Amino acid sequence: MKAIIALEDGTIIPARSFTGAGEALGEMVFNTSMSGYQEILSDPSSAGQLVTMTYPLIGNSGVNPQDMESDTLHPRAFLVRQYQPRPSNYRSTGTLADLLKKFGVLGVEGFDTRMLARKLRSQGAMKAVVSTDKAPPEALVERARQWPGMAGQDMAALVTCREPYIWTGDGAQPGRAFPESPGQGRFKVLVYDFGVKRSQLRLLLQHDCRVLVVPAGTKAEEALALQPDGIFLSNGPGDPAGVAGVQDEVKKLIGKVPIFGICLGHQIIALALGAKTCRLKFGHRGGNQPVKNLATDRVEITSQNQGFCVDRDTLPEDVAMTHVNLNDGSLEGLQHRTLPVFSVQYHPESATGPHDARYLFARFIGMIRQTR
Repeated sequence: MKAIIALEDGTIIPARSFTGAGEALGEMVFNTSMSGYQEILSDPSSAGQLVTMTYPLIGNSGVNPQDMESDTLHPRAFLVRQYQPRPSNYRSTGTLADLLKKFGVLGVEGFDTRMLARKLRSQGAMKAVVSTDKAPPEALVERARQWPGMAGQDMAALVTCREPYIWTGDGAQPGRAFPESPGQGRFKVLVYDFGVKRSQLRLLLQHDCRVLVVPAGTKAEEALALQPDGIFLSNGPGDPAGVAGVQDEVKKLIGKVPIFGICLGHQIIALALGAKTCRLKFGHRGGNQPVKNLATDRVEITSQNQGFCVDRDTLPEDVAMTHVNLNDGSLEGLQHRTLPVFSVQYHPESATGPHDARYLFARFIGMIRQTR
């Protein structure tokens, strides 16, 4: 089925849909990962996006329930150079097209993804429409321009859990307090869900934690009343400045209990500490972002999925920069000089991506041990 990609700058790209009729409006971005498309699709940080994969052949490994990072898919459209409808992988239980159709995500192929990625690199992420409608291309361009965009939007409210739950080795169970039995984990970690991925929860379990997940809007008083040993602020989509009221609650938590944040959680910590955030030109999305650890002078290859970052020039004197992106020099990690709080911009749970940064979970547990 014929499709049209219409960008806000007036660019029209003919393509074809491999999931049938549909239309999607959102922020056009590109992801440089060569594998892990199912994890990318089920990552809540992808909410509101039209994701273009730069790797040309997508679909050959199929999909399976185990690789889902959440209960649903989050991009509004998924764009590839060539879709492979016949997967060949012993873990595959279905096709990518079937998964996209199940969750109402438009799949598009048959166009020059390299050209689109180069345009986004030079001009920045753009508002766009992907449609199989026969509307005039000029009308689609105007529709893209009228979309308000991601800046200032509280996207975390769309993906956070509605009720608290306990995460166990078998998945989520309803619950508003930590499990009583210490045999289920030595350390009680409260997870603020701004768009948490299951891999993060699994790693906390592997580090001897009892995990209670709470909605993004949970008040600091409620969190502290649960007497956690540590607090984890998860990843999530969109503009950190648009997440209503959360930075004020995190400010009340800092210094009370060890805190570890990643991605959106990292940005919210920075705002709570007095720094500012800014929009990246085209974002960091992929499993091959080089980051330098300033403490060890080592380079880590990291997985990332964000369009905003912390402005390194606005860090207060009592906050130190710990990691820096080697592609553009942006801030990738910070820590308070005296209080037990640290965070990184990237995804140390490595789903999908390398395992270079998994040590950060052990560092978090070490901080908890020191303060108990």
